[in-house]
Amino acid sequence: MTTDQLNQLINIVASITLFEMMVAIGLGVTVADVLRVATDWRLVAKASLASYVLVPAAAVGLLILIQADPYVATGFLICAVCPGAPYGPPFTGMAKGNVGVAVALMVVLAGSSALAGPLLLQGLLPLVLGHLPALPPDSPPLAIDAGKVVTTLMMAQFVPLCLGLALRQCRPTLADRLKKPANLLSMVLNLTTLSLILFAQFDMLIGVPLRGYLGMLALVLAGVAAGWLLGGSGNRSAMVMATSVRNVGVALVIVTAAFAGTRAVAAATAFAMFQTVVMALIAALWGRLESSSDAVLATQLPSTKETKVEHHDGEAL
Repeated sequence: MTTDQLNQLINIVASITLFEMMVAIGLGVTVADVLRVATDWRLVAKASLASYVLVPAAAVGLLILIQADPYVATGFLICAVCPGAPYGPPFTGMAKGNVGVAVALMVVLAGSSALAGPLLLQGLLPLVLGHLPALPPDSPPLAIDAGKVVTTLMMAQFVPLCLGLALRQCRPTLADRLKKPANLLSMVLNLTTLSLILFAQFDMLIGVPLRGYLGMLALVLAGVAAGWLLGGSGNRSAMVMATSVRNVGVALVIVTAAFAGTRAVAAATAFAMFQTVVMALIAALWGRLESSSDAVLATQLPSTKETKVEHHDGEAL
């Protein structure tokens, strides 16, 4: 198989993966759940501010600060403008947060990113590249056709999401039966996509320098900070996961279609694996802290009751 054929295969598999993944997401949530969150304008506004303003702004600043390679910067920036990852709800569950809100936020952000992501990318990519070292004269141009990307994402992301939601709404029993195998297929397809990219981009991936990983960590933590500040006490963990876990499925569809075989694909893949590991650790630690707090509270409640009983006994005496 030639390099061009392998790149085409990766793009096809990435598109199929995104399509199936969005159907699986739609199967797991009702329209009423989505509308309940979508009509909470304050919550949606905060999620949009964190996901479409603060995280992309942090990415732009970091890429210019570390003077990243233009192709690497492109891969990271594509990830930064794509929220609504399917890992958000399970990570919220690990953190003992409100999974229902996390699922609805994921659907709202995943649906809106089909339009917002490409438009942001078209505006921010020239801004970032203008502050980075120039490409060699014989390098392919780094440019995004926002209209083409929007069309691709509408077909591979928004339409299947609506199909899943419609099936859940009209045939809930069937949706329940299909949900588990659909999630399993999503996992298999994601692993297949990453394996193909690892095979094709292995040399580039092992060459990621230390500053690259530090930049990834800074971007992940910027997402955590944005979600923490805007989440509020009731939805903090759901907002943190929705903001900091970027939708690499969407990012890989964009990057493999527009920049196949370049370091942009390797950068997006490296970020995908890195953010997943880091956020899984953060979610697990958050969950342990919440469990410890609940345990401390549970031990304090009986003593409070005993104090009240002794007080009443004293009054009776």
